[in-house]
Amino acid sequence: MEICPIILTGGIAASLGTGVLPIISITESLNFTAGLLSGGEDLDFDDFFAHFVPLPGSELAHQQIGKYPFANQAVAANAVIAEPRNVSLRMICPAKNEAGYAIKLATMTALVAALKAHNASGGTYIVATPSYIFTDCVFLRLFDASRTDDRQAQNTWQWDFEVPLLTLTDAQQAQNGLMSQITAGTPIGGQPAWSGVGPTVGNPASAVAPQFIGAAQGPAGAGAAPANFTPIGAGP
Repeated sequence: MEICPIILTGGIAASLGTGVLPIISITESLNFTAGLLSGGEDLDFDDFFAHFVPLPGSELAHQQIGKYPFANQAVAANAVIAEPRNVSLRMICPAKNEAGYAIKLATMTALVAALKAHNASGGTYIVATPSYIFTDCVFLRLFDASRTDDRQAQNTWQWDFEVPLLTLTDAQQAQNGLMSQITAGTPIGGQPAWSGVGPTVGNPASAVAPQFIGAAQGPAGAGAAPANFTPIGAGP
């Protein structure tokens, strides 16, 4: 775990046969030609480019107490809400010999390029610590954590990861039966019909129609002449 506690999953590792890529494949890429994989070169742990140390503050569990009623007071008093967890590592990688700075520059440049490509393609990480192995981690940041009084600059880097609440697998399992039917486009049986009052009750507009008809025709007797009315010019 001191040499290779970080494993890339998915992302740029998806095309590999195992689907995982240990971080040592990037940090020790210059030693592959020296027979690191085949055992042709007798390398001591001190000869590796980087050494990792877990930082205090990594979380195995993180919850908050619910501060508003859920169902009743008894339930709200014991309700907890899960929160994402954090885990951090310190990578110590000082320059070790005359060519150490050139090797460090080339290795860090390749590492940053690989991390950018992996994160852009949705890759996640496995972070192994002595007490727990964190899976499906999301990369947050990699920053300089060197001491100011150290003679060699940028010899220590801090990795920050977050373990999210939901992963793609969890989201697929959380889909219930109804949502599965909707997603699959399950057809309904019979003809669809409107809910509520049926058509046998009658048209509600028929109750108000006579009022508008009567108003349009005017009051009773409109247009009829009075009994004692004599038109002008009419003789006896």
